[in-house]
Amino acid sequence: MTGTKLAGGPTQDEIMAVSLFKLGLRSTDTVLEIGCGTGKVSIAAAHQAKKIISLDKRPEAIMTAQASAQKSDIHNIEFLCTDAVDYLTSDRIFDCAFVGGTQHLNLILPVLAKKVTRTIVINAVLLSTLEEAVATMKQLGIFYEVVQVQVARSHEIAGSLMFKPIDPVYVIVGKGTAC
Repeated sequence: MTGTKLAGGPTQDEIMAVSLFKLGLRSTDTVLEIGCGTGKVSIAAAHQAKKIISLDKRPEAIMTAQASAQKSDIHNIEFLCTDAVDYLTSDRIFDCAFVGGTQHLNLILPVLAKKVTRTIVINAVLLSTLEEAVATMKQLGIFYEVVQVQVARSHEIAGSLMFKPIDPVYVIVGKGTAC
C-alpha cells in the first residue's frame, strides 16, 4: 500500500519543516494530526513528541500511513480511521494539533480550541480554506498568524539550472485555550 497515490499527496519537506517548527513540539507532547494522509507529518513529529494520534477517514490513507510508520520503525503513533468530528467528542486533551487536510473546519476548530493547550497548525492550499480557517480562528480568539510558503526546486535544463515552483501553502497558526 505504500505506493498508493492519495489525494493531496504527501506534504513537501520544506512545508513540513515550517509547520513542525510552528507547532513547537516538545518531547513530552501528545499531538493530534487530522487528515494524516501518507503519515509523513506524523512520522516526522513522532521523532520530536511523546505520542501522536493520527486520524484520517480514508482506510487507504491509514493503511499507507501505518506501512510508512512500520518501515520507519516508528512506534509512538496511533492511527485511527475515523472522522475528526466524531473523534473530537472524546475528553482527550492535546498539547498540539496539526490539520493537514479536512472538511468542516468550522465544526472542528471550536472543539480543537478547547482541546489543545498550546498550538494548532493548519496547512491550506485553497484560498477558501485559508479564509475559513482565519475567520474561524479570529472569531474564537485563537488566531496567531499565517505564513505563506512558496518553494521552488532546481532542475537541470540545457546544461544549466532552472527553478520549478511548487504550489504555495498557507501555514495557519493558532493558540489553543485548553487548561
